[in-house]
Amino acid sequence: MDSSTQIAPAAANRAHNQRHAVSLLDSERWLGPLLIGPAILYIVLLVGVPFFMALYYSVSDTTTGGGTQGFVGLRNFTGVVGTPKFQTALKNTFTFALISQAVILLLSNTLALALQKDFRGKRLIRFLILLPWVAPISIGTIAWLWIFDSTYSVLNWTLRMAGLIQGQGYMWLGVPHLAMGSIIAVHVWRQLPLATVILLGGLGSIPKDIHDAAAVDGAGFWRHYFQVTLPLILPISLVAILFGLIFTFTDMVIIYNLTRGGPYDTTQVLASLAFYTGIAGGDLAEGAAIALFLFPLLLAVAFGFLRVARRTEVI
Repeated sequence: MDSSTQIAPAAANRAHNQRHAVSLLDSERWLGPLLIGPAILYIVLLVGVPFFMALYYSVSDTTTGGGTQGFVGLRNFTGVVGTPKFQTALKNTFTFALISQAVILLLSNTLALALQKDFRGKRLIRFLILLPWVAPISIGTIAWLWIFDSTYSVLNWTLRMAGLIQGQGYMWLGVPHLAMGSIIAVHVWRQLPLATVILLGGLGSIPKDIHDAAAVDGAGFWRHYFQVTLPLILPISLVAILFGLIFTFTDMVIIYNLTRGGPYDTTQVLASLAFYTGIAGGDLAEGAAIALFLFPLLLAVAFGFLRVARRTEVI
């Protein structure tokens, strides 16, 4: 048998395999699972596994050095609730989240309405607004750490040059109320671009005919906004608030880089307290319990926000 007769069946097999692979990709039965498979794998490995491990740790007495000793039920949850550190962190978490989201909602609405208009330099302004979200948060917080530095603070220097303060200036990260205000300001700077983009998408989805009809009816800016624009973007605004609350309740990078929870735990939130208890302190069980404490509340808030957003949709 010559070589040509041996090559022909192999080539035919390869062509058949290629046609079979193409037919699988063209099939609606297999194409969907193939496309969504990597996302599901990512969620299972990087979200699902750590979450279920945290659930397991929270009902055990696991430590970083001693391993798992046994099941303790809800003892970790009941043990941390009565501690002063936990109560302070819980109060700080709600203060941090609610104030920052109120400021973000106000500023994002203002920016979204302004960016809808055509003006010179609009693309540059959009780029500058999106920059805090695109840039690595660690680099951004290091820059803010220098801005708030007690000795070399550029903020104190600017206020001094403007004649607004005298002497050395403020210790932005060393005084409790100033430290809380500082981390709220940095968090607003970080989250504002995301909320603005979401609201811009909502504003862009409103048909132009509705705006034209309101203008013909003689509606001024405020009447137009509260009676036309706001009701139409309310569902997307609720989604933006929901994302912001979840990110705020679970964020600890800004606090870790700027204050480490100080001074005297006045900027400690549940996310940072869970880290310092479970990772730095070695008590994985108690740290997991602190981290999971707000999970039922956040789940209920998410369900409620999405339900209200669906009811407020204008068909």
